[in-house]
Amino acid sequence: MAAVSAQSRSQSEARRPARAAVSTTARLHFGFLDPSGRGKRPFGSFGLSLDRPTTRLTLERAGSFEASGPERERGLRYLRGITASSGRAASYRLRIDEAIPPHAGLGSGTQLALAVGSAFAALEDLHLDAQEIATRLGRGARSGIGIATFAQGGVVLDSGPRQGRLPQLVSRIPFPAEWRVLLIFDSGSSGLAGESETDAFDTLPEFPESEAAALHRRITQGALPALVARDFTTFCDEVGHLQAAMGAYFAPLQGGPYASAKVSEALAWLRGQGVSGLGQSSWGPTGFAFAASETDGQAMLKGLRAEVRHRGLDFELAHGRNEGAKIETTAGEIQ
Repeated sequence: MAAVSAQSRSQSEARRPARAAVSTTARLHFGFLDPSGRGKRPFGSFGLSLDRPTTRLTLERAGSFEASGPERERGLRYLRGITASSGRAASYRLRIDEAIPPHAGLGSGTQLALAVGSAFAALEDLHLDAQEIATRLGRGARSGIGIATFAQGGVVLDSGPRQGRLPQLVSRIPFPAEWRVLLIFDSGSSGLAGESETDAFDTLPEFPESEAAALHRRITQGALPALVARDFTTFCDEVGHLQAAMGAYFAPLQGGPYASAKVSEALAWLRGQGVSGLGQSSWGPTGFAFAASETDGQAMLKGLRAEVRHRGLDFELAHGRNEGAKIETTAGEIQ
């Protein structure tokens, strides 16, 4: 019987893939419905999955833990963490080919953690979903946007954390294929993260319950139905309103409604052109603005490049992404 068990284990190991590859993308965080997290419905996040920037990585077994590429130290930390949480004695080689810029408000940490955890789960044939991986690696304590977009893409609204559980998905709606998102990058600035972010939330005052209720109504009864109806103007107005509320609330911590003065200038120019659906993703500094079509987006991009002449300020026209991360496995020898 022991010989049969050993043979079965050997056959099982032979069937395991030799390599797992994961590709995932950035997300925009439009804001919290209760940014203080102290109300009846703490936090509650609204956001969108983008088709860029991208994190791409590959994982394979190795004689020791190794990591290469951008964000390799953070990736290796997540890899060791997910391995330890599963009680595995094996070691792995992680290669990160591309990484979402860190501390830019695009959810780079959560996407990297979920990508590493998903590659590990695929390689070892473990049934770990995005929520379980996030729990093991300490992601998603306030916002579940990155978890939901990793799993499904689209425009998502979460519940906020409840009774010790991570935020749960409340609504997920596809982003219209013809709409575009203009991204505004300031490589010379960075948003809050880690302990600085935690300290910031601890110092903020309570958010009025009446304002939180009003934001909840505007998103659930305004923005989400507008998205379903492809009502671009209403959707932009509602996201713009949420952004204005977030900018006013967080202004004492970031020196104004936006973390980057350069991004603020670009957004001010867009507002002057009549753009209402704009703002800053999470703690920034990345700014965004919606366009109703590729043509409108290209015109917006051309105008910004001509009017806002700052070194270190870059622009990119993105699509919404309506699918989750791509996870693939490969059998056989690794080259």
